[in-house]
This record gives sequence, C-alpha cells and structure tokens, in this order.
Amino acid sequence: MLFERAQRNIPGGVNSPVRAWKGVGGTPLFITHGEGAHVFDADGNRYLDFVASWGPLILGHAHPRVVAAVREAAARGTTFGAPTEGEIELAEEVCARVPCAEKLRLVSSGTEAAMSAVRLARAFTGRTKIVKFDGCYHGHADGMLARAGSGVATLALPDSPGVPAGFAAETVVVPFNDMDAVAAVLRELQGAVAAVIVEPVCGNMGVIAPLQGFLSGLRELTEKAGAVLIFDEVITGFRIAAGGAQERYQVKPDLVCLGKVLGGGLPLAAFGGKGEIMDWLAPAGPVYQAGTLAGNPLAVGAGRATLVELSGETYQKLEKAGAELQRGLEATLARYGIAGTVNRVGSMLTLFFGVGRVRNADEARQADRERFARFFHGMLERGVYWPPSPFEAAFLSVAHGRGEVAAASDAFREWAEHEIKG
Repeated sequence: MLFERAQRNIPGGVNSPVRAWKGVGGTPLFITHGEGAHVFDADGNRYLDFVASWGPLILGHAHPRVVAAVREAAARGTTFGAPTEGEIELAEEVCARVPCAEKLRLVSSGTEAAMSAVRLARAFTGRTKIVKFDGCYHGHADGMLARAGSGVATLALPDSPGVPAGFAAETVVVPFNDMDAVAAVLRELQGAVAAVIVEPVCGNMGVIAPLQGFLSGLRELTEKAGAVLIFDEVITGFRIAAGGAQERYQVKPDLVCLGKVLGGGLPLAAFGGKGEIMDWLAPAGPVYQAGTLAGNPLAVGAGRATLVELSGETYQKLEKAGAELQRGLEATLARYGIAGTVNRVGSMLTLFFGVGRVRNADEARQADRERFARFFHGMLERGVYWPPSPFEAAFLSVAHGRGEVAAASDAFREWAEHEIKG
C-alpha cells in the first residue's frame, strides 16, 4: 500500500498532519489527478471534492487558463532569484482588490506571511506582545502555536513541543468573538501589545463567522491601544469576496496575510498593508525578511491567471452554490432529527454534529467527533470527499454546479437514513 510505503521515509506517511486522517480514522486517499470538481485516487476511484486542496482551488482542479499560465511560465524558466515583471503585475492586482494593501511582499507560505507580519508589527510599534484568538491558526511559527486550531485541534494537542516557553509567553490568547476579553487584555497590557492577529472568518476550528460588530470593535480597540491589527486572510482572501473579509465586512486592518487562492494552487503567499508599516521591511527598512523562491514565476503566473477569472459574477455563483448546499445539509439534519448545525460564509462551510451553535473554539470542541468520523467515511463510500477533520472548512469551487451540489446533498441524505436506521 502507498501509505505503508510512505511511512518508511516520511514521518507519519504524510507531509502535513491532517492528511493522515487521524481525526476520522482509516487510510488516507492518495490522489493521482483532479478534473474540475472531482479528484481521482490511486485505485481509480472518482470523488466529488470538497477539500479543494484546503481552499486554493476556487476555480476547480486543472483549470485550463491556470494550467496554460504555468506551462508558459515554466517554458521561460522555473526560477531566477531576481525580479520579474509578473511580480509587479500580481502586486498591482492584489493592491487594487484588497482595501488595506498599499504595498505587498510575496512569500512562499501562509506560515511565512503570518510570521513576517508579526515581526513587522513588533518592529513598527517597538512592542513584543501579540494577542491571538483561541482556535485561530496562523501557521506553525513559534509563538503562533498557542491554542491553535486545525490539525492541532484534530490531534487534541494543546500546543507543540519544541516551542520555548519564553516564546509562547509573548502570545496572549483570548476567545474568538469576545470583545470584552480583548478590551480587558489591552487594558492590562497597556503599551505592550504590538498586534492583534485574527482570522476574520475562522477556518481552522471549523468555519465561524464574526459576530456583528466584532471586527469593527477590534479595529476601534487596536487604534486606541496603538496596536497593529492583522487580518490573517490566508483562507478568506479572494475566497469570500474579491477583496476578502475586509471587503465583505467593511473593516480595514493595518496588515493582511494572504495565500491559498492567491497562488492558484501553487505555493505562494503574501503579506501587505499600510505603506508606512511595509516600508520598515528590508531593503527599504531595517526589518529583515527574505526567500529564495519568493515571487516564483510559476506561482505568480498561476495566481495572476486565477485572479483574472474572479469577477462579481463568480462570487454570486459561489454564494448561491454554498447556500444551496447549506440548505440541503440542514434539511437532512431536520428530517432525520440529527443534532447539528451548518456554519457557512460564502463558499466555505463546516457541518458540526451534536451542537446547536458554534461561535468560538470552546463551542466547536463540543461537537460530536465520532459521528463526524462516521459521516466522513459514509460520504466517501458515496463518492464525496469531505475534509477529514471535524475542525476544517469544506470548500466549493466554480466547478461545483447545481448537479454537484445536489449529488452531495443526496449522498448526505442517504448516509443520514443509514445512520438513523443503524
């Protein structure tokens, strides 16, 4: 088996923990290729895909224009370690779409983007403390693995060994959607907080939307405290609106982290924001950050080709498809009397079993993980590949039309009937 073979040379057999299916049990699929809304495994099985590589594939698998852009770029050379015009064009496109982005630095991963944004905020303010939210994931840099979500939650790890206590001590964790807790921390640590970093829509403890006034409240509190507000939009950037969550909720942060959709399926991320802060970066300023493959021409080409395809009509289609899938899932929950709730923002959603609402990490942790595992395998048996974790978002793409949404809803109804009848 491929998984047994992988474990001989790859720790745990995978190169990112959630792929190992520890949250649901069983042997992970090994994917050979994807087409539109579907993926195919090494055994030749075809699945309707709601993982979408964890969010980047907003156009679906192997979109012709993205593939063509990568081929054209590769034919000219895969990397140069020198500036290219494509980097400028992508930065111009991003800055035109994302409200807070006056300047942009391209990097290779979301972890790198968040780590660099935090370093920049500390330098700009001359402070050290960072406020983050329980369950929000900002990559695996030291200090950001304090009460993180996603794979950490799935594996039930409180934090990560190997992170010095002194690093974690610089991070203060508060509940998501709790404005009073943020205000209290900023009062207690007056003059010491460099930044508040938040996923404006959580995607790593399942999808959790901000309560009315939460993001605008963060904006007001950080301005008053002299702290930098960082939106980690690695997931939501270009996913829930052309300008991300800051466009959807009309709140402009000081800095933003971008990734996933930005690279069109290739390794690419970025951080950007106010020019006065970004100009602290080397070589313009004293804050060092570098990357050999930053602005890689293949990734830049894929990202540009993807963004060009994303119009207002695209987001209307994604919103409609997401709403239809939510209605189908909720109708089945009600029909069979299965306790649960569906959290959705645009084309990203999470089905939580055993709970009536989820507004923060504590409520997410109350979800029925055993039933979710049965659901995951039941959907897989019916040809639907759902994220293999109760704390991840499912994603739709423009390739998920009415037929694909109906097929997923039908599969869930069949599973629910089987679940109830035992």
